[in-house]
Amino acid sequence: MLSSRPHRMRGTYPVDYEACARTSGMLARHSTPLLVAALAILPAGTAQAGVRQPVVVSQKPVANTPHVLDGIVNAIALVGGTVVVGGNFSAVSDAGGDEQLPRENLFAYDLRTGKVLPDFAPSMSGTVYALAAGADGTVYVGGSFDFPGRALVRMSLADGSTVSSFNAPAYGGDVSALVRQGDKIYVGGDFIQIGSTPRTALARIDAATGAVDPAFTITPGNPRGIGIKVYAMAAIPDRLAIDGSFTTVDGLRRPQVALIDLARNRVADWRTEVYAPSCKAVFPWYVRGLDFSPDGKYFVVVTTGGPAPRTGKLCDSAARFETYSRGEDIQPTWVNLTGGDSLYSVAVTSAAVYVGGHLRWLDNPKGSDTAGPGAVPRQGIGAIHPTTGKALSWNPTRTRGIGVKAFLTTKSGLLVGSDTTQLGHEYHARIGMFPLP
Repeated sequence: MLSSRPHRMRGTYPVDYEACARTSGMLARHSTPLLVAALAILPAGTAQAGVRQPVVVSQKPVANTPHVLDGIVNAIALVGGTVVVGGNFSAVSDAGGDEQLPRENLFAYDLRTGKVLPDFAPSMSGTVYALAAGADGTVYVGGSFDFPGRALVRMSLADGSTVSSFNAPAYGGDVSALVRQGDKIYVGGDFIQIGSTPRTALARIDAATGAVDPAFTITPGNPRGIGIKVYAMAAIPDRLAIDGSFTTVDGLRRPQVALIDLARNRVADWRTEVYAPSCKAVFPWYVRGLDFSPDGKYFVVVTTGGPAPRTGKLCDSAARFETYSRGEDIQPTWVNLTGGDSLYSVAVTSAAVYVGGHLRWLDNPKGSDTAGPGAVPRQGIGAIHPTTGKALSWNPTRTRGIGVKAFLTTKSGLLVGSDTTQLGHEYHARIGMFPLP
């Protein structure tokens, strides 16, 4: 089921040329606004430390998730028993229902029943990229919108109204990532100012008021000083991991990935050079997502980058790094290469590292848009063993499209947000959930 309403994309986003090349034939045959909209790179969003799920989730999705009828899902948050979904779309429906419910880039549903909340229907004037659960039945929403608010607002799930006591408008750019830790929120994007306070791409604000924390002034940079952006973030109590279009953080060399020591409000003594080499000219910045393990001892980074030549490079890969390693040339514990297909999202649990994008294979270091020796088929989604770095047998498949842009692990399963309608061989339009068995 597709919405008959035209899908609107607002703003300008960097184009995923790899995906464009692979979908050009499809676009020629099915030139709809929806497919054209799918050509934008949208940030992978934000993660807290992974949930301690003891086993791998089922390959069969639950039956009661609603459907997003057009566009793309970029972000998912869980507020109590309510799932909040953000992206670029115009209509949703209940599972098994025929009624199209207008929802402009943001909606919520009950995790247990799957029913769309009728009273939470705010009209967001632009794409939603990031969400974070708030206290007292609220959610923080970040993106490219200018109404309500400017790129960052706090909203009540009861009726979709903005919380007036929270004021943190972002200027000069958008908000692409959010992490809440207690009474603080870390904000990432390509903005240059929060409220009246200058901040480049990264800020820490008060969760209640939105006031910028003057003690946190850590600043990403790059040689040109333009296009600086934090794509994604993940956090544990004493570390914040960020990735994006930067080569330095507070003047210290940190190509595309950095760890922040939150206990000392400074850049951690952790540096890797593995993301310094370029992949393709159209991908000067290719790290897309990251997530910490439940115990915080390691985190996993996923990338885009394009097919060969890429010998010795981590283009189109997932890689594990140890959080508390120290030094200037940290190497990954393991790397899993797709053989030329982008990974945009990652979620780490005790049992698995889930990766999503428009992959066709895992365990494919010798492939170049082909299945090399030892490659295992994994269409659009897969799972990697946290210790060995090899693909697990979990293989539900999904329609590849542009790819998975949002994961959220919960105590009951794995939520998946994307731009396609088939998940685990079933119709689950753009949002679905694999339950724990």
